[in-house]
Amino acid sequence: MKKINFIIITMVLVPSIYLFGQAIVIGPGSSIVVPSGADLCAGSFGNITGDISGDGSQCGQTPVPVELTSFTANVRENKVMLEWLTATEVNNYGFEIEKQTGSKQSVLGNWEMIGFIEGHGNSNSPKQYSFTDKHLIGGSLFKYRLKQIDNDGTYEYSDEIEVEIIPVEFALYQNYPNPFNPSTKIRYQLPQESKVIIKIYDILGSEVITLLNEKKEPGVYEVDFNAAHLSSGTYIYRLVAGSFVVTKKMLLMK
Repeated sequence: MKKINFIIITMVLVPSIYLFGQAIVIGPGSSIVVPSGADLCAGSFGNITGDISGDGSQCGQTPVPVELTSFTANVRENKVMLEWLTATEVNNYGFEIEKQTGSKQSVLGNWEMIGFIEGHGNSNSPKQYSFTDKHLIGGSLFKYRLKQIDNDGTYEYSDEIEVEIIPVEFALYQNYPNPFNPSTKIRYQLPQESKVIIKIYDILGSEVITLLNEKKEPGVYEVDFNAAHLSSGTYIYRLVAGSFVVTKKMLLMK
């Protein structure tokens, strides 16, 4: 039996290529691209170490689903780094990254999509993916999962992984944007469960509004302030959480 070896090349199939009684060896680093409308068929597929990709069809073999071999999370500088690895992929459109936020003492919120990473379509070699979550707001406990989507729209969820990030100290951050018109965000963090009160005052010290007055679990939070009904000027926002009290200024410019 004659063998045709392809070493570190890319082979693009046109709609009709016939090789009877022959074997094609796809070596490491090599690839076969099967464009739309073309077919890659064989009596059997052996050990393929290169890549088969494209929108065409592969027949003569049992499709191998997307095989996820690892899914991990690491915390680095107030960010969560997600990494995952696939061993094989068939018709892999990509991955939606979903997150739940809350705390161990409270019910977690709904799953929300926070990103999308495109898949490699069809592959018989390991593929590595990563995603960074920089928006760690709303609590101290974060759960993640992957929604792997095929080209035909079918999908499957990965196992869930959990990360807990508890601040080491109380803090009130500068509002952003600042100056603002008419809305801004105020971020704060709690190392322990606390009753939190946030109030807004004008420059003369008169109370304008109470933005928050409730108990919160440890974590990092944001509260929105809409000053559409107020005139331009400097305002003061004050946070009280137990014995922790701090004030900051912000500027409304209309």
